Amino acid sequence: MTLSISPDDIRQQAVMTESKSPVSEAEMRQALRTLLLGMGEDPDREGLRDTPKRVVKALKFLTSGYHQSLDELLNGAVFHEDANEMVLVRDIDLFSSCEHHILPILGRAHVAYIPDGKVIGLSKVARICEMYARRLQVQERLTHQIAEALQGLLKPQGVAVVVEATHMCMVMRGVQKPGSWTVTSSMKGAFADDARTRQEFMSLIRHTPAFH
Repeated sequence: MTLSISPDDIRQQAVMTESKSPVSEAEMRQALRTLLLGMGEDPDREGLRDTPKRVVKALKFLTSGYHQSLDELLNGAVFHEDANEMVLVRDIDLFSSCEHHILPILGRAHVAYIPDGKVIGLSKVARICEMYARRLQVQERLTHQIAEALQGLLKPQGVAVVVEATHMCMVMRGVQKPGSWTVTSSMKGAFADDARTRQEFMSLIRHTPAFH
């Protein structure tokens, strides 16, 4: 099913992002103190005294995508253009957080679309990826959200998104498998229907995954 994002949908998303958190920053800091105590630490010792404040600040930054909307992000950077060839932005660095363990997801996204009368500023492609990445995520949903956003905003002939990432919840704990990469994709329109178009995209992004 193709998502169509209407102006009303965008306005509603903007309203949702402006809502205030039901929890105060002081309550968040107190929760961090409780966690430190549960780990057997002393939150009042010198090295940890400001840790709750720093962690809350970091978490707010890492999940700042909840407080952004496509409307404010785009800022009018959708243009009418007589173009119908593939536009590809590859190797977009991604930093996200696993919603199951709140541990880092590190990787990159490759995003392509085939215009049908409208194009988007290239930097906005990266910003869309960043907005959805800065939320608690699973990689499958992140990939889908990026593709659906572009499909809804531009109504292009097709959209393709591939995300390659390594998950610290697999590296630092659990199965403890450093060097493992997860690859997810979302293909829409011409990329889903035409094997040659899909193959052109895949050949353009082919490389050995390595995070720097």
